[in-house]
Amino acid sequence: MSSMVDVAVPVGQAEGTESIVSTWFKSVGDDVSENEPLLEISTDKVNMEVAAPASGRLAEILRKDGEQVEPGDLLGRIETGGTPSEMTVASDAAASPVSSIQADGTAKVRSAVGGGTSELSPAVRRLLKEHDLDASEITGTGKGGRITHQDVLDFVARGVASDAGTAGAIAYDSVDASSPGSRLTRTSIPGRLVPHTQMRRSIAQHMVQSVATAPHVTTVFDADMSAVMRHREAHRTEFQSRGAKLTYTAYFVAATVAALREVPEANSRWQDDGLAIFDDFNIGIATALGSGGLIVPVIGKTQDLDLFGIAERLHDLTDRAREGKLDARDVQNGTFTISNHGVSGSIVATPIVINQPQSAILGVGRLERRVVVEGSGEAERIVVKPMCYATLTIDHRSLDGFQANRFLAKWVETVESY
Repeated sequence: MSSMVDVAVPVGQAEGTESIVSTWFKSVGDDVSENEPLLEISTDKVNMEVAAPASGRLAEILRKDGEQVEPGDLLGRIETGGTPSEMTVASDAAASPVSSIQADGTAKVRSAVGGGTSELSPAVRRLLKEHDLDASEITGTGKGGRITHQDVLDFVARGVASDAGTAGAIAYDSVDASSPGSRLTRTSIPGRLVPHTQMRRSIAQHMVQSVATAPHVTTVFDADMSAVMRHREAHRTEFQSRGAKLTYTAYFVAATVAALREVPEANSRWQDDGLAIFDDFNIGIATALGSGGLIVPVIGKTQDLDLFGIAERLHDLTDRAREGKLDARDVQNGTFTISNHGVSGSIVATPIVINQPQSAILGVGRLERRVVVEGSGEAERIVVKPMCYATLTIDHRSLDGFQANRFLAKWVETVESY
């Protein structure tokens, strides 16, 4: 006898995050296997797969692609009581590169490179659908020529996709200053309209809400990176042999732990009835994605980690972020954020918008060799040193300028003491 099993949005997602049904991987009537990826939900922080809670047949889809949902909302129903049949999709080169769908939720496609076979994860299939791409156009860099999430993002970023936007004339209102009363006129210029992804929409909403909520104030220090460079050169091979990539960001995180101990108010959240100061330092690392999106994976309880532990966790999180393999738990409960914008060439950025509802965000600029003066009096001399600017943007409701300065002073002291 058959019965119905509900498919619901997982509870426990990051607070204040808008969730949208991104892609259903199955259609009504399709056979499904327990724990097989059934659909994907997009937020401003992560794309999260929802697995089938039971084996059977997908009987109902109650929330369609593009609909907003909340934790616990009913998404669909699975009819159980039968054994799922093996699903096959006829291979038709003119229609689709997909030839079969396996029980683990991956799809096998025929690659255009060497005629080999590679697997598409649900996240990759979603991106292909989102940008109207054919998998055969993309060269996979994964194991065995598999197309990765980053391969698709890089393909889109290079502008190879012919259907990335809608070409034509873009109409907009402009002020005609030559006319009486400076009336608005409707005009247009050649261009294309690139539809917003759900991640881009959510980021925009989050940024506007942050600026509208918190008075942003930024303080700027500079740091001598000589000690960090020497320490990294001495320990990089050892860390690599133990399975962790030792990056400058790991040092920035470790210095942030010291600074948060010095100024715990920076590890807080403003509330109407008081300032909530957290014991755990859950530090998020803003990570740029190739498609122009941004995600903030979180290193939980960083105060309990040494430099190796930080480097190990950082390596794992940032790699999975760029491959689209994070889940909701990886982006939850952040209490402080670091934006290492220097990796893309920026010297200084201000203000960096606070990752609400947090109270502060650290920005670190590009490492560059600069002329500086050291010593004093007769011992004063001009030298060239590897330097970088660090900024702390604060919610002025939670912290004052002297606390921001004390935070950065401790941060710089820690960086320069390796």
